[in-house]
Amino acid sequence: MILKSEFERRLSPYMSFSRSEWAALRNGTPLPLSADELDTLVSLNDTVSMEDVADIYLPLVRLLQIYYDNACRLYQATSAFLGSGTARVPYVIGIAGSVAVGKSSTARILQALLARGPGRLRVDLITTDGFLYPNRILQERGIMHRKGFPESYDRRRLLQFMADIKSGYGPVSAPVYSHLIYDIVPDQTQVVDHPDVLIVEGLNVLQRGSNTRREPQLYVSDFFDFAIYVDADERDLEQWYIERFLRLRETAFRDPSSYFRRYAELNEEEAIATARRIWREINYINLKQNIEPTRWSADLILVKGPRHELERVYLRKL
Repeated sequence: MILKSEFERRLSPYMSFSRSEWAALRNGTPLPLSADELDTLVSLNDTVSMEDVADIYLPLVRLLQIYYDNACRLYQATSAFLGSGTARVPYVIGIAGSVAVGKSSTARILQALLARGPGRLRVDLITTDGFLYPNRILQERGIMHRKGFPESYDRRRLLQFMADIKSGYGPVSAPVYSHLIYDIVPDQTQVVDHPDVLIVEGLNVLQRGSNTRREPQLYVSDFFDFAIYVDADERDLEQWYIERFLRLRETAFRDPSSYFRRYAELNEEEAIATARRIWREINYINLKQNIEPTRWSADLILVKGPRHELERVYLRKL
């Protein structure tokens, strides 16, 4: 997404920053991560360099700290005005983007940097994968092939979770999803107990949908204080998905308990063909129909280049 003309830039609700322009906003913020620590935060087949952290993520964390601090000041001023002593609720950051774009890496890096920043914030992270319907229900409804599409999520449960978080309830539990077994893990939950910041990462977290019933309707994004979309060219996304599939064929798919154990026996040519078919029949359709259109709802867009490098940042004007 590049605004090519002065006319487009003037009409855009976003300010556009090149990598060097955005990096200058770091303003001397120290780098609190080592290369080894960064490696533990980066997803399989994603690439994030220490330069990416310094040039892109540190300015972003500095900006998020400003937004968070101002939210705290607004809470204090409003409480004084109302004469109430209600507890402050978590600041919620949503992160959206395609399969294979690196959302999980972005979420974990931001969690680590915010927690190690000057505010020493308590930061929790959940993924909306935990709110997918169990495979049993998806199979009963005939939508197993639509996993990751909006209808495959237990939307009511996810909205209730977000409402509880933003109502100040706690501790609040979220289901846990396993990519190994490709299903919800029975009797296992993640507890979120009044963090300063909650990061919510998922494919469709910015999706609004169409309200054909003409009645009030809530969306996950209604509970976000700040929203990030991780963007890349669809040709790069397809290539990254295929590369990740090949890596998994050599690693996780070989686990006897893996849902995708059958793919471990494919030769390279078969694996590439299978990954390309899955991408084009499922993930590409979801991207074009449900995920990519939500890009314009984000407060900030991170644009990746062909080698996973972060090239440009778009920040919504206030």
